[in-house]
Amino acid sequence: MTDRAVSDAAAIDRFLEMMAAEAGAARNTILAYRTDLDGASTLLGRALVRADAGDLGRLGEAWLPLARTSVARKAAALRRFYRFLVDDGIRADDPSDALPRPVGARGLPKVLARGDVEALFREVARRIEDGECAALRLSAMLELLYGSGLRATELVSLPLHAVRPDQPYLILSGKGGAERLVPISDRARAAVAAWRATLPGGMYLFPSRTGHVSRVRLFQLVREVGAAVGIAPDRISPHVLRHAFATHLLEGGADLRALQAMLGHADISTTQIYTHVDGARLVALVNARHPLVDATRRGA
Repeated sequence: MTDRAVSDAAAIDRFLEMMAAEAGAARNTILAYRTDLDGASTLLGRALVRADAGDLGRLGEAWLPLARTSVARKAAALRRFYRFLVDDGIRADDPSDALPRPVGARGLPKVLARGDVEALFREVARRIEDGECAALRLSAMLELLYGSGLRATELVSLPLHAVRPDQPYLILSGKGGAERLVPISDRARAAVAAWRATLPGGMYLFPSRTGHVSRVRLFQLVREVGAAVGIAPDRISPHVLRHAFATHLLEGGADLRALQAMLGHADISTTQIYTHVDGARLVALVNARHPLVDATRRGA
């Protein structure tokens, strides 16, 4: 199940480092995560990293005497922890579906308004006009995050020639090794081509001195350009841009199943969380298009 042996203590430390650097979590939040993760690790005999669905089911049973809000908090901490383990290559699978989901515990994703996204791209375009070479990299990153819904790990680890001028899609290997087809817009391909033209070669599209740009560095770049256009730090991240991709596609009439495939969600219930943002449009669609509405009008 695990791709490489990592102790619970080491994995928790690395996860909390990521939370502090990439997610900008406050000190109290970090302490709360540590308490919940250490507690779960103790209950599982220091085998949290290797836990399977049965182990997490036993955790849920141990939490039965707790308040619903406490269970929701602990489960949320573990879900985020296991997503990190998968993203970081420590695990090949995510067993967190076995964790309890108290009613009403699931939060809604943060979403940027279209005006916010437009402001980001205007700022990047201004920097490119000013001759900033780093702005070409940032442009390619934002186009792929918002234009294709890539996960942060998928983006930073893209091979140099993953995006081809004559191919309007990528084939990505996502969580659990599942492959998915990701559409790449003409804008994104043009932005990638402009950035790639500045590179001498190498293995990665977004290289660093030691390999490829880290997720933490990507987060910092996205937050910095957000701050430049007045977007609060807690409102923007690479994952928020992925949420914006999904939300704005749905607002534009995208099919939920197609969106599920593009995002790489194994379960459509995960994709359905985006329908909350478009309730007014869906109601208007039913009122305008449902056959019973037409029948009522004809009978009036």
